[in-house]
Amino acid sequence: MSLSNAILRGVTGAFVLNSGLGKRDLPTEAAQGLQGFASTGVPQVNQLDPDTFGKFVAYSEIGIGTALLTPFVPRKLAGAGLGAFSAGLMAMYFRNPSMTRPDGVRPSDEGMSLSKDVFMLAIAGALVTSK
Repeated sequence: MSLSNAILRGVTGAFVLNSGLGKRDLPTEAAQGLQGFASTGVPQVNQLDPDTFGKFVAYSEIGIGTALLTPFVPRKLAGAGLGAFSAGLMAMYFRNPSMTRPDGVRPSDEGMSLSKDVFMLAIAGALVTSK
């Protein structure tokens, strides 16, 4: 593993893993809020029970973070998982009008925190395409 790949995987993996660990015991109300927001990008999530959805998000983040941090997981596989996850975040960003300014691209104040997740999509691209 190259130093650049280790840095990309280590920092991103620790961030995503920590996020997932923090969501393991979401109260139902918090899971409902997260699900409602997620449904703006991926409407199918409304088919899940809120508690099931909360666990799905938590353990998905834990899995992706762990894959990124585990050196024997191929970088392309770890990058593909991160790419799928961050593409879902970008879908929420672009499909929710309150996240962007009227031009539909630049983030509004409300969308600033989610717009930064584009960096994870870029990191995923780097992992999948690097040699």
